[in-house]
Amino acid sequence: MFMYFTTNKANEALPDVIKKFEYALAKKNEVTKIEQQLQLSLSTTDSFEEYVTLKQKLNSTITKFYESVEILENTGVVVKSIEQGLLDFPSKRFNEEVWLCWKYGETEIRFWHDKDSGFMGRKPIEVSDESLV
Repeated sequence: MFMYFTTNKANEALPDVIKKFEYALAKKNEVTKIEQQLQLSLSTTDSFEEYVTLKQKLNSTITKFYESVEILENTGVVVKSIEQGLLDFPSKRFNEEVWLCWKYGETEIRFWHDKDSGFMGRKPIEVSDESLV
């Protein structure tokens, strides 16, 4: 679902977005853990059964991870990096498309950046930025 967020609307959505992000992050961590177990099983076991079972578990967990990302993005946010904890909310500033930027651990939306700049281009939202639609 596509929508433009105001700073207020983004902050209202943030608790639900954080919950969904944390779920996606947990699924990503599960994928990583199973990948490590899979690599270990290759070198420590003679059994194809353990490897195949882990491989099937990995496939299922990857599917759940991508489903969790889809659920998260259905809130209207765009995942920039699960690993770095970066999400962007589409917004407009004086009729120009911009991103409201959130990093995992932040409790509110306090930054924005231009469409073509990333996290390094973040600028603080100022009181005069009520133009952020």
